[in-house]
Amino acid sequence: MIEELFSIEQSAQGTSAVHRCDARVKILITLAVIVTVVAFPYTTAVYRFGAVILLFFAALWAISGLSPVIYLKRFLLILPFGFFLIFFQIFFENPHYAVFHPLLTLPFGIAVYVESVEFASILAVKFLACISFIILFSSTTTMQEMLEGAGRLGMPPEFTLVLGMMVRYLFLFARIYQRVKASLETRCFDALDRALPYRYRLQMLAYTVGTIFLRSFEQGERTYTSMLCRGYGKDSYLFIRKKPLLRFEWAFLAFGLIFVPATAVAAWLF
Repeated sequence: MIEELFSIEQSAQGTSAVHRCDARVKILITLAVIVTVVAFPYTTAVYRFGAVILLFFAALWAISGLSPVIYLKRFLLILPFGFFLIFFQIFFENPHYAVFHPLLTLPFGIAVYVESVEFASILAVKFLACISFIILFSSTTTMQEMLEGAGRLGMPPEFTLVLGMMVRYLFLFARIYQRVKASLETRCFDALDRALPYRYRLQMLAYTVGTIFLRSFEQGERTYTSMLCRGYGKDSYLFIRKKPLLRFEWAFLAFGLIFVPATAVAAWLF
């Protein structure tokens, strides 16, 4: 999972038009998609709306030049969190429907309803559309660009400072974890190796977690001391320079903010 952190940041450093687009534009369009998809009524019209939104996403992903494998890998990492929420909807009578028709009867009085399956499919479309644009945004925007874009959109400077430090030292912590993991591998230790005693494996993992914790604590102390030496205090803020949007960024922003709600209205009416 930690190795994926470097993969995400590496793919976000591309040179395509989507990568070069200002983070503010991508943030606003992603928020527009999420808000519109979530607010869309729970009807079968969401299938048409979702199809158009996913085509919009596919076009942007193709322009970014990223491999579809990258999208599938990151979607599969997120899928378990949404799958169980969607899957268990088929066993409940959702209040959006007045009449329920049994589709399948299971033991212990459990029944699957046609309307519940329909509701679960609607949730699946909404989940797929929202997650796809989040993956697109994170795969084409570095963490520093996200932070600066949020700061330019009006995020309080206290938040940008804390998040900026978190982003910076998140990768440092990942490097420490990789070094500890490499040291264990050079000693031929595998936590999943059943040939080793279970108690010994737990003991080694406990030592490893403790080592990472101590290194993180020591690094935090050194970082705090160095920040104080550089004048850090309660009035310190992360400097974010002003950056005007280019013409194509204004055009893309206007298109996205008009296209997404207009598609929702058209799908609802027609």
